[in-house]
Amino acid sequence: MTKFLPLVFLLLVACSGSENECADAPAPAPVQVTIEALEEKLVQVNSKAELVALLDKHKQLRDYFLLRSEYPNDSVFINDLFQKFSNAHIDTLLAETKRVFGTKEKLQKDLNEAFGRIKVHYPDFVIPKVQTVLSGFDTDLFVSDTLIIVGLDYYLGKGAKYRPNQYEYILQQYHPENIVPSIMLMIGIDSRINATNLADKTVLADMMAYGKSFYFAKQMLPCTPDSVFMHYTSSDVAGAKKNMDLIWYRLVEDKVLYNTTNTIKQRYLSERPKTIEVGPECPGRIGQWMGWQIINSYMQHNGVSLPELMQNAQADVLFKQSKFNPRK
Repeated sequence: MTKFLPLVFLLLVACSGSENECADAPAPAPVQVTIEALEEKLVQVNSKAELVALLDKHKQLRDYFLLRSEYPNDSVFINDLFQKFSNAHIDTLLAETKRVFGTKEKLQKDLNEAFGRIKVHYPDFVIPKVQTVLSGFDTDLFVSDTLIIVGLDYYLGKGAKYRPNQYEYILQQYHPENIVPSIMLMIGIDSRINATNLADKTVLADMMAYGKSFYFAKQMLPCTPDSVFMHYTSSDVAGAKKNMDLIWYRLVEDKVLYNTTNTIKQRYLSERPKTIEVGPECPGRIGQWMGWQIINSYMQHNGVSLPELMQNAQADVLFKQSKFNPRK
C-alpha cells in the first residue's frame, strides 16, 4: 500500500496552478472583415412595426440568433422583443458595450488576423459577414458559413453591471478576448472543415475532433493563450501541463478512450466545473484538453498540412501516429 501513496496524492492535486509562447503559424493574408453594428438600431426602434421592418431585413438574426422558432407565433415574438429592447435597462447595457468595445478596433484587428490566416490555409474560404447585436442575454454567438452574429452583451467581462445568469465557471468564457477564439473554435469543429467518422462513437473520436478544432483555432490566433481557447484559468493550464502524465494515467486506468457511454463522455468531455474523477482541482472538459495535446504531438511527428490534418477522420490512426507520450 505505502508505495502507491505518492501517486494517489498526486492524482488528488492534479491540475492545480505559464502559458505557452506563440504557435508557429504563417503571417495572415491581408483581409478586411466588415462588422455591421446592429445594437443601436435594435435599441432605437420606436414601434413594433419598426422592429418588424428591421428584422425583415435581417432574417438570419431574426430566425437563428433571436430564436424565432421558440415562440408560438409572430405576435408573441415581436411583443417580447419590443418589450426587451424598449426596457429602460437596455440603455445601460448599450452604454456598457460602448465602454468595453469602443469602436471595436480590437475586435476588427483580431477578426482580420484570424480570417487572414484561414485564407492562407484555405484560399477558397469565403469570409462570412459579421454583425454585432444586443440579445438581452438570450444568445451569445451564431456562426454559419455566410454570417457570424455576436451578442456583445454576453462578452462584457468582469466589472460589467450586468452579466449572463450563468455559473462562474461558465462565465470564464465570456470576456471580450474570447469572441474571436470562440468563432475560430466553432469554424474548426464544423464538419466542412473538420472531418469525422460518424460511426465512431468512442470518447477518443470526440477527443480527436475537439483536439483538431483547438489546433485549428490556435493556428489562426497563434499568440492567444491556450487558457482562452479552453476557457480555463492560467493556473488550470499550468496544472494540466504539469500533471499531464497523471491525467493520462486516469484516462487509461479507467478505460476511458474506447468507451462509448454518455456517462463517461459527460465526465471527461462535457462542461463541468471540475473533473473530480482525476482530482478535485482538475478543470472540466479535460478530455478535450488531452485531445488537443495528442493532436499537437501528431503534428510534431507527421509532416502534414493543416487541411490534411483536419480532413483525417480516423481518430485511432491520429492517436497511434501521434506517438503521444505524456511521460516524456
